[in-house]
Amino acid sequence: MHLLSFGLGFASGHFVRAFAAVYPHARLTVVRKTPGAGTLRIDNPALPAAIASATHILSAVPPASDSGEDPVLVRHAAALAASPAHWVGYLSSVGVYGDTQGAWLDETAPLAGRRSGRMAADLAWGALHPQARVFRLPGIYGPGSSTLERLRAGPVPRINLPGHVFSRIHVEDITAALLASLNRGTPGVYNIADDQPAPRHQVTAFCQQLLGLPVGPLERLEDATMSPMARAFYAECRRVANGKMKRELGVALRYPDYVSGHLACFQEMQ
Repeated sequence: MHLLSFGLGFASGHFVRAFAAVYPHARLTVVRKTPGAGTLRIDNPALPAAIASATHILSAVPPASDSGEDPVLVRHAAALAASPAHWVGYLSSVGVYGDTQGAWLDETAPLAGRRSGRMAADLAWGALHPQARVFRLPGIYGPGSSTLERLRAGPVPRINLPGHVFSRIHVEDITAALLASLNRGTPGVYNIADDQPAPRHQVTAFCQQLLGLPVGPLERLEDATMSPMARAFYAECRRVANGKMKRELGVALRYPDYVSGHLACFQEMQ
């Protein structure tokens, strides 16, 4: 077995480490921007040979912020399409669905997101290879990267926007879904999300209580101090259904809601 991973970020790094633990004799090739021991750059001349020998390929590389193009596909689409791999995964985003005004959506929902580059990459990876799996992810959190850490770093606004919810997923449940897909399920699109979309201010209040902090007041969106990127998330509202993940991949979520997930993160911090 040979896993080739484009990127080694929070979610993909967890998966690569879990893959290595489950298949300790597998070969691992990691492609990163920053060269290091055991890693390649995307323009390394040895990469086409690695693609040709990989049995499993994962890309967690988002489209470029300036051009909107997927840098992996720009350089290696033809080699990837011809790869003999029997599993090809791409980590996408539920942002490709756009705003459903809080309605539930599954993998058959039309794409209408505000980021055309992400939508184009999502569709391109899905059509690239007969064994392609596109995993659409909502807000990702886990040990070391959660609302708890943000609160320790400084104030987090609690926005009062009635009816507005976010879907999210614990990084360990992403890893479990990807591992399951190695041997179960058909190629195609999978939403990887927990069971309980919830308002962000509710999650923040729960984490403030865990940390022994006072629960901050609710603020109007127009009055809150936040980055344009953070503010943009409130322009869309959707509930992401995960039934296909459970049916086809047999995934039983370890953290089905933000309470169990953030409680685990808090215990990890302790």
